[in-house]
Amino acid sequence: MQPSEMPLLDSFIKSLHHLSEHTRKSYQRDVTCLENFCDKQEINKWSDIDCKQIRRFVASRHKEGISGRSLQRNLSAIRSFYYYLLELDKVKKNPAEGVVTPKTSRKLPNVLDTDQTVQLVEIKQQDDLAIRDRAMLELIYSSGLRLAELVSTNINDVDFSDRLLTVIGKGKKMRNVPIGKHAIKAINNWLKIRQYMINKNEIALFVSQQGKRISPRSVQYRLKKWAVKQGLPSHVHPHMLRHSFASHMLESSGDLRAVQELLGHADISTTQVYTHLDFQHLSQIYDKSHPRAYRKKSDR
Repeated sequence: MQPSEMPLLDSFIKSLHHLSEHTRKSYQRDVTCLENFCDKQEINKWSDIDCKQIRRFVASRHKEGISGRSLQRNLSAIRSFYYYLLELDKVKKNPAEGVVTPKTSRKLPNVLDTDQTVQLVEIKQQDDLAIRDRAMLELIYSSGLRLAELVSTNINDVDFSDRLLTVIGKGKKMRNVPIGKHAIKAINNWLKIRQYMINKNEIALFVSQQGKRISPRSVQYRLKKWAVKQGLPSHVHPHMLRHSFASHMLESSGDLRAVQELLGHADISTTQVYTHLDFQHLSQIYDKSHPRAYRKKSDR
């Protein structure tokens, strides 16, 4: 790219100030991949790229072994970048519009079963951090929170009378989710301790030993530690609790739309992955229970 074109990517990333730093870095990395491709093709301006070249870019990435899901993310970032350039009148059209990526099978998320989840969240220790950690884990599982949603929760986001939590999710979209009685009890136990741990004027619901808002990495570390202590695999992570919430809710209710709303998914196709998990569960029950679901070796 010509030097005059370089600031456009920087200004685009700055325009995404409402997104998390992690997301902004992902956008920058994805568009930079296209920029590197253009340099090899001796394309000097963003306006010189057309849909054929975008398809070549996708094909070259696919040959490198990049998955369909990653390519979809690449294209999503590139489309957003070109929408930004269109607003600035730097290009006449969006060359990524209408370009599709190779389909790949969707990887099913790992989940804990109900007994494993209860085993994980029912922390019996009564020290300050154990009480805090139980409240965090109970809330993630009770309300299906993302890690970022948990750590960004403020104390005033909890409505104790109606047992509701106000959540700011992806794209700054707000939703209200119910909080279960076990989570409410755990949060109340934590609040008795929180007042002695927080820094002045700290509004975060969950804080670290330093008295400030707890970090995502700390939550991940504490969950991994508790998983081992509670006799579960060490690879348990916060999103697994969210996946488990979704799977268990769908298994019990069968209401896909309700689960979509609770999770804060913009597209129901994202929620539909849990129907496959539910089907797997039903298939296992069928295989174990139905008298003609399998044949004995002697029948072969």
